[in-house]
Amino acid sequence: MSNVEETVSEVAAPLTDVLKEEVYESEHVHQVYERIAKHFSSTRYKPWPIVEDFLRKLPVGSIGLDVGCGNGKYLAVNPNVFIIGSDRSESLVKIASKHEPHSSLVADMLSLPHPPRLFDFAIAIAVIHHLSTTQRRQDAIKAMLECLLPAEQGKGKSSREDSTLKPEAAHAHAGKLLIYVWALEQKTSRRGWSESDEQDVLVPWVTDNGNTKVLRYYHLYRAGDLERDITEAGGIVLDSGYEKDNWWAVAARSW
Repeated sequence: MSNVEETVSEVAAPLTDVLKEEVYESEHVHQVYERIAKHFSSTRYKPWPIVEDFLRKLPVGSIGLDVGCGNGKYLAVNPNVFIIGSDRSESLVKIASKHEPHSSLVADMLSLPHPPRLFDFAIAIAVIHHLSTTQRRQDAIKAMLECLLPAEQGKGKSSREDSTLKPEAAHAHAGKLLIYVWALEQKTSRRGWSESDEQDVLVPWVTDNGNTKVLRYYHLYRAGDLERDITEAGGIVLDSGYEKDNWWAVAARSW
């Protein structure tokens, strides 16, 4: 095999893997949500407490993103901020567009159409666990972090003084990203998963006629996995925890 053929082969292999991942996610995530959008939306109307608290504490006039916004239930939580929602499901975006004056658009979380270093905050609630590889989940986190305002370095302090601050203090003026993912540790819930179970699962959704099940792909996060993915994506974890079968974390960019 020539050097050119070897180079082409090396490039083709990862491209083929990406295509397989995209096809798999199309079948087990994107097409499913298009199919169940109306029924799914009817079951998603109450904000989760930590997400609601995060949004309500934002400064007046903040501008942010809701990546994987679904039906847009978080867009109107705080009337004093402006949010641009995005989702891969055109049907869910149409529902979310009713939450004026906020905007919503169809977009892929791995290729967000937003300028970098601009937004005060972003949320990604129960969305990145639908990506089928660690690399794709970390790439999504990095794409969201890139949209956020960076920390103000050395504001009234020397770099030595800054280095002694806790992360939440050192990044007080940075854009914040709140992420929620399904947890593997759900032994007491109706799903019953525990640490000994597989992390990559297909979860059935029973359609509104009650007769048809469609399968959605999820990667279930173990304790510490979300913090690791944020760090690998170039982020800094400011806070994290567990709430009702979900792991969550607040992060800022480190660059």
